[in-house]
Amino acid sequence: MTKTANADNLSFEEALSELEKIVRQLESGGADLKSSIDSYERGMMLKKLCESKLKEAQAKIEKITISADGKVTTENFGVSES
Repeated sequence: MTKTANADNLSFEEALSELEKIVRQLESGGADLKSSIDSYERGMMLKKLCESKLKEAQAKIEKITISADGKVTTENFGVSES
């Protein structure tokens, strides 16, 4: 895990992969308390980054619609938030 890596430079896939490694490490219980806390904080930051990148991607998605007269248009997909 590269704790010093700037998260802004990570792709979604890189951030998710690092987050998965952190989760596995924390679940194993093999790290000391300080290391676990540091990993948890890094994991929370990566989670927020992944959520942000997903929201950006969702905002770019458009739904293609065809009207009754055959005209093709696009509109925002309208992803509901939870």
